[in-house]
Amino acid sequence: MSTSTLTNNQQTLADTAGTAAATADVTQGNRPVAGIPGAAAARFRSGARHAGRVLWASGAILLFLLLWELGPTYLAPASTRVFLPPLHVVLEALASLVEKGQLQNHLAASLSRSASGFGIAVVAAVALGLLVAWYRSLDRFLNPLLEVFRNTAALALLPVFTLLLGIGETSKISIVAYAAFFPVLLNTIAGVRTVDPLLIRAARSLGLSSFELFQKVILPSAVPTIFTGIRMAGTSSILVLIAAEMVGAKAGLGYLIVNSQMSFLIPEMYAGILTVSLLGLLVNYLLVAVERHFSRWRTAVGSQAA
Repeated sequence: MSTSTLTNNQQTLADTAGTAAATADVTQGNRPVAGIPGAAAARFRSGARHAGRVLWASGAILLFLLLWELGPTYLAPASTRVFLPPLHVVLEALASLVEKGQLQNHLAASLSRSASGFGIAVVAAVALGLLVAWYRSLDRFLNPLLEVFRNTAALALLPVFTLLLGIGETSKISIVAYAAFFPVLLNTIAGVRTVDPLLIRAARSLGLSSFELFQKVILPSAVPTIFTGIRMAGTSSILVLIAAEMVGAKAGLGYLIVNSQMSFLIPEMYAGILTVSLLGLLVNYLLVAVERHFSRWRTAVGSQAA
């Protein structure tokens, strides 16, 4: 074979390799490889899509805040601005309360009462709910009484709690516990009763004791429903406490709101309302995080099934 023939063959192989490489680059255009400019572009596109989703999800809140800021100034009459100040005025009042330490004191008082009543309600409601759901005879005995109190609004009993327990901390913690008790109780009962009967029969066939059945089958299956009630109870505990603090309290977010209203400190009143909203949102996110922690087995099972 001549030297020119070998040279031509080598050139042909080089052209073929170059064409294959170019084809691979085009093919991998949709699947960028780390270390080349396409990877950075893919990360940029992914970040842009994520930012777009976040912006769309928070769009309603941003529009509401924008309307709150511009509406009192440009849309409402001057007389209304006194009772509905723009958002920046409310934020300035909120910063002033934080700087003076007043907001921290009121927030600490409300959180201590709400956490105490909420904790008592969760422990008592989950324990009673498990017993009522498991023992039908106990359910038939307690159900009429529970239905009576469940359909009695907590705020309707506020005067009763105040008369019997005074205007101190005991009455406020008690009414928070009462308001948070029934959402947790009802969802605990529903969670236990909706456990798949096949799981219970399978567990019994494997020889599990009643305690092991509760620990390994009933409670894990009922956790999502129980936490739905706990989240509802968390919201109820804050709302009822705010109402209770408006009557006969010397500290707390409810006291801050009603005292600011009576003193005609309207921006401070809205600052207290805004704090209550943010507190409720934070509590909900914390409870969702706790629920995910205790429901990790569901994610593991789902990932295995996928």
